[in-house]
Amino acid sequence: MDANGVVINGYPSFEELRNSPGYPSEERLCKGAVAVIECVQEIPCDPCAWVCPKQAIKVGGDITNLPRLVEDDCIGCGICIAACPGQAIFMVDVNYSPTEALISFPYEYVPFPQEGDTVNAVDRAGCPVAKGRVVKVRTAAVNDRTAVISLAVPKEFAHTVRSMQRQGG
Repeated sequence: MDANGVVINGYPSFEELRNSPGYPSEERLCKGAVAVIECVQEIPCDPCAWVCPKQAIKVGGDITNLPRLVEDDCIGCGICIAACPGQAIFMVDVNYSPTEALISFPYEYVPFPQEGDTVNAVDRAGCPVAKGRVVKVRTAAVNDRTAVISLAVPKEFAHTVRSMQRQGG
């Protein structure tokens, strides 16, 4: 395990993520919105597999297996984002626009941002790395009070941005 990874820092390193079965290939990322599963520890959990309408997430017989993304089956719907109790699933669309990627993530702080707001986009450690524009705020009742926020960020931050700085807190 990378010395700068989850065991040392409390969040996974990019090396750990790229080697996990839930991280999509660059080829799949270039095809459009896709789930990015940043779950790198074997814990008893599988709601993501149950909620996926295309069975694009597999855990297998042992509930502690790492979730595996079946890249060709993922349609980028994002239903898995709010279903993950560890908040470890994101949706990434590197082709959102010629200059921006769209990152969708779970968000449980109130007040929720408003569509069109400019916010500080943060990395896995919670450090601001770029400005992001709120494109969508989904608060479906089925998400059990977990909103899914979609931020447009500069493309070079597609693998870095994973949330936004809490507003007014």
